[in-house]
Amino acid sequence: MEESNRQKKISGILQEDISSVIQDFLRKNTVKNLLVSVTKVTVTPDLGYAKAYLSVFPADKAAAVVQEIVEIGPELRHQVAAKVRHQLRRMPELQFFNDDSLEYMDQIDRELKGLNNPIENPNILPRRKKS
Repeated sequence: MEESNRQKKISGILQEDISSVIQDFLRKNTVKNLLVSVTKVTVTPDLGYAKAYLSVFPADKAAAVVQEIVEIGPELRHQVAAKVRHQLRRMPELQFFNDDSLEYMDQIDRELKGLNNPIENPNILPRRKKS
């Protein structure tokens, strides 16, 4: 189902505000050498839920960072609601997910260049189970 114009506008507003709140949170907690960006926000048609996809660099810390953001989700929702109070009547529930599309694209790029060739290095393939 295609998003309506209203959903797209609200997604854009939420993406900007969630990003600024997360950056403020990271600055206050003095987390260094970590980059978190909100790549996409989707809103349900009833505007009750919003899914925010986070891209974390370096990727090895992504699961821990997203889990920490999920734990402080109600506080983030309150701060975002304060920012959008004149634009939205009701603040949607926020759900945070890890966006690993950059790592996936990098893996495909490496495979197209021939860096992960299973013929040259058969150890990268999973072992088959005997039936």
